Amino acid sequence: MYISTRGNYTPVTASEAIRLGMVPTGGLFVPAEPPSLSIEEILEMQGKPYQEAACRIMTLFLHDFRPEEISDCVAKAYSEKNFDHNAITPLFRLDDTVHFLELWHGPTAAFKDIALQVMPHLLSLALRKAGVERETVILVATSGDTGKAALEGFKDVPGIKIIVFYPYGGVSRVQELQMTTTDGSNTYAVGVRGNFDDCQNSVKEIFADEDFKKTLAGKGCGLSSANSINWGRLLPQVVYYFRAYLALLEKKEIIPGERINFVVPTGNFGNILAGWYAGRIGLPIHKLICASNENKVLTDFFQTGIYDRNREFKQTSSPSMDILISSNLERFLFEISGHNAAKINSWMAALKETGRFEADAETRQAMERFIAADFASEKETMSAIRGVFAGAGYLLDPHTAVGFQVYRKYTAATGDRTKTVICATASPFKFSSSVLQAIKDRDYLEGKDEFAVLRELSRLSGNPVHPGLRGLESRPVLHRTVCERNEIKAQVEKILGL
Repeated sequence: MYISTRGNYTPVTASEAIRLGMVPTGGLFVPAEPPSLSIEEILEMQGKPYQEAACRIMTLFLHDFRPEEISDCVAKAYSEKNFDHNAITPLFRLDDTVHFLELWHGPTAAFKDIALQVMPHLLSLALRKAGVERETVILVATSGDTGKAALEGFKDVPGIKIIVFYPYGGVSRVQELQMTTTDGSNTYAVGVRGNFDDCQNSVKEIFADEDFKKTLAGKGCGLSSANSINWGRLLPQVVYYFRAYLALLEKKEIIPGERINFVVPTGNFGNILAGWYAGRIGLPIHKLICASNENKVLTDFFQTGIYDRNREFKQTSSPSMDILISSNLERFLFEISGHNAAKINSWMAALKETGRFEADAETRQAMERFIAADFASEKETMSAIRGVFAGAGYLLDPHTAVGFQVYRKYTAATGDRTKTVICATASPFKFSSSVLQAIKDRDYLEGKDEFAVLRELSRLSGNPVHPGLRGLESRPVLHRTVCERNEIKAQVEKILGL
């Protein structure tokens, strides 16, 4: 069963947690009692394809889904049609200690594909299990990558409309075109004159608006979410942590039971939380290293115990991490505080009212056992891209470069030489201008649009442009709506004809 982080809702089944998206009365769903795997059970997955590992791990959490239902969802999601590498999430070995886990081989060139190719199938099943015949409206706030991955995953799924809100001018041109050129009869992309937090806060407010939900119900509609606040989005990400460990075993890089580190570039704390759940159910993890860009609200929190979003918001070259309100941190705090809903309610109320809260000493001590955290400046990020390409001929996107730079800071501070996997969260071609500028210089971009830059980056690196980005500039723009931050709800009403 799944319970609320705020202790304010009756426990629900896995399918209900996925159908609802977030707790209707506020809060997020988490498993009441996470399952566990022994090292022997983990080793049994060695040599098996990604799809088998996905079925094995997801089945542990989805008790009211039949194994054959999960298997069918997985087969539809992780196919040759959707992913351009048969390993789904291959490892690149940088040196004796460091590997990059490439999470960007899906249709939209970012790690969100891993979850958002399977989640629509899980949600459709969940709706059928609940006997829901009304239309479901998926609301998504995106800082860049989730939007396109969700639009692609839910495109033309019967009984579902999907509306994505993104910060207008706050995503790359490639990211924007990926969203605004999406076809499908049920897809909507809306630019917002504001930042990601404006989009996310408005979507959360709509989910918490009981009168609005009653109006929707009267029109035969219900709400759900494809953001990582939805357990159905978070769970599939747990799988690739196991798959990375198994790949290291298969390559004889580690021995069974050996603990490894994961470095995770993250803004909303969803990707790294999936890693924490992997460790919680038995994966031998030594440390999770939380990597932030200059919007370092998470770094400051893990280093001081104070979460404070009252600060300047910075637009960086790693826009998917340009976030000051990390929604999934609530789940993590609930878990490590021993499911203490009173603490969560107190902290979340303070965050809403004052923009900050402070964790107690016991919680800080618990966090330090699992998490190390640091950030990379823009200059350091560019330097990391340049250095890795010069040394290994390997391209990093800016988010992954943040992770690599934070890893270097971590090892300099601790001397820890544990085998480490760095999550490579996006194809370098998705952020081609930043990457090309890093390995050449700003003048080299002169006179080149983003698509000329894509071709030049391909020429210099010898790597083909990611299939999801080829020909993007010639696709027609189908979504042109831009609104103010206080007009998001009105846009939902307009799209739904309310």
